Amino acid sequence: MTFILAFRNLFHDRVRLAVTLIGILFAIVLIAVQLGLYLGARQIIASTIDHAKGDIWIMAYGNKNFEEAQPINQRARFVALSTPGVAAVIPMITSFVDWKKPDGGTATIVLVGADPEDGGLVPWDLVDGDIAALGARDAVIIDKTYLEDLGASGLGSTAQINGSRVRVVGLTDGIRSFTTTPFVFTTFSRARSLLGLGPDQITYGLVQLAPSANPDAVRAALQERLPSEQVLTKAEFRNRSLNHWMMSTGAGVALIGGAILGLIVGTVIVAQTLYSSTKDHLNEFATLRALGSSTGYIHKVILSQAALSAAIGYGLGMTIALLIIYVTESMALPLPIVMTPGLAALLFGLTLFMCAISAIAAISKVTRIDPAMVFSR
Repeated sequence: MTFILAFRNLFHDRVRLAVTLIGILFAIVLIAVQLGLYLGARQIIASTIDHAKGDIWIMAYGNKNFEEAQPINQRARFVALSTPGVAAVIPMITSFVDWKKPDGGTATIVLVGADPEDGGLVPWDLVDGDIAALGARDAVIIDKTYLEDLGASGLGSTAQINGSRVRVVGLTDGIRSFTTTPFVFTTFSRARSLLGLGPDQITYGLVQLAPSANPDAVRAALQERLPSEQVLTKAEFRNRSLNHWMMSTGAGVALIGGAILGLIVGTVIVAQTLYSSTKDHLNEFATLRALGSSTGYIHKVILSQAALSAAIGYGLGMTIALLIIYVTESMALPLPIVMTPGLAALLFGLTLFMCAISAIAAISKVTRIDPAMVFSR
């Protein structure tokens, strides 16, 4: 009976119901897009670190993220190799550099140099070409998202880095950069040559541990033996990169702020319509009170209205949000919108919370009803 009464109250005024659903729908779509962008940004920022096969990173002090790396002496690698618990230390080079397009113009890229056979950081999600082709003297691999930005047409396209010719031998799908600066993968020695680094210079030492080694203990030992370099676990470096790009730049705060704004706006709209609906049915609620219905029962009716609104609005909002995500994926935008089961569940919980909070004003109005008013009509 509670559900039936709530259903009839909700659908009695179709215009008011439409306004309520639009408010919920707006909030859900805005929150889904903002939080989806937040998750997508985090995924992109951490992607290279997550795919790197290493437990500990050796780097220059002050290095805040994967892309902006400063050279260190390769001596650190050999010191690390002699540390108990260390199985291998893979040298890697990462640096911003200019890419000269074949038809003129330049673009800034992030050159990543690592030997595939070392297994440190290998381009993933390859959709065209072969990793083994990086063995050619001028070979590079890029992501197909940035073909137009780099003036490339596909496999076999050529360009120049610091005056040296390079040729695209492979294409990946989905290796993107938060700064929209394309990643270009090549071998370690070729990257060092293209950047003009000395034979004793690297930017990262990617430490792989022995099976029984304790990461924290090895990291502490490495830091003690390498006072001129900084030693971080994979998780520490990942969190540092995320904090730099998402918090220090304000990007993450802006995205979360947009989601909170959507929640507030949706709550206000739903609260107004629920309050108005309750006010229009005061006589009916007073009749229920006069017939002996408890305050709790009436509260259940109002909360049921809110729950029904939440369920319908969530369904419509998620449908539109998923459509937006599908369209953005087909457009291969540099910053994807990510939807996970956890985020979908969170959105449903927020919708229920939003509607429940919105019902408070209506419940407050009903609580003050005098059952005697029904006899004064």
